[in-house]
Amino acid sequence: MLMLKVNVEKPIASVILDRPDVHNAFNDELVKLLTDTFTELAARDDVRVIVLGGNGKSFCAGADLNWMKRMVHYTREQNLEDARAVGRMYWTIAKCRKPVIARVHGAALGGGAGLVAACDIAVAVESVQFGFTEVKLGIIPAIIAPFVIARLGPGRAREFFITGERFLAPVALTIGLVQHVAAHELALDGLIDSKISQILTSAPNAIAAAKELIFGVAARTLESSLEFAADAIARARTGEEGQAGMQAFLERQKPPWIEKNEKNERIDTK
Repeated sequence: MLMLKVNVEKPIASVILDRPDVHNAFNDELVKLLTDTFTELAARDDVRVIVLGGNGKSFCAGADLNWMKRMVHYTREQNLEDARAVGRMYWTIAKCRKPVIARVHGAALGGGAGLVAACDIAVAVESVQFGFTEVKLGIIPAIIAPFVIARLGPGRAREFFITGERFLAPVALTIGLVQHVAAHELALDGLIDSKISQILTSAPNAIAAAKELIFGVAARTLESSLEFAADAIARARTGEEGQAGMQAFLERQKPPWIEKNEKNERIDTK
């Protein structure tokens, strides 16, 4: 697949931005490929977790220069259509039923930093440069704002959206853009493997429901979120996974999703 490499080694899918000559910058074609790919992976029962990374020197350097040149001549309606397509890409990643881990190296600027914010878990090498640099170009980080502000909070976002300054991974960790920082790429992959191991011991539908719970509570008032949460836990407790998981716990047995993973591992090694 041009611009994007997708590799599924059950139950892990790797999605790699593959435009190393332009530091994996977005254009409209890559935006559509990412949207379609995450839609397809979300529907696959044999995929439990997705790792998003970049080929070459950078994770993602934002928008492609040739794409930006075309944007200069877009009408307002064309700009709206383009922005909505980019928004769908971020939304599809953020709302994916599978956990999405960002493997970040090199640089993550503008829309690339927004891509990090859209993922569930972000792990970065300590030398990575981040930045919401749109104001340097006379524009604003509008489409990524809902995802970034959800991670940073308005106060932190104000500083970095307004200055457009670049900052390193330890700062990204402090402000909440990433959850983990590693000294080098070998340690980065070790951290990601540890997170994958934890994910694979958790129930897949419960993980998807937990993601929906977070989005649902964040979008509601305190009072209405309590009823939403009560309904969510009632459905989880009476659902197939909840029943099987609690029964396995009480009987000191492994839940079925762990047994299934172990069976698949035995098949793969034969």
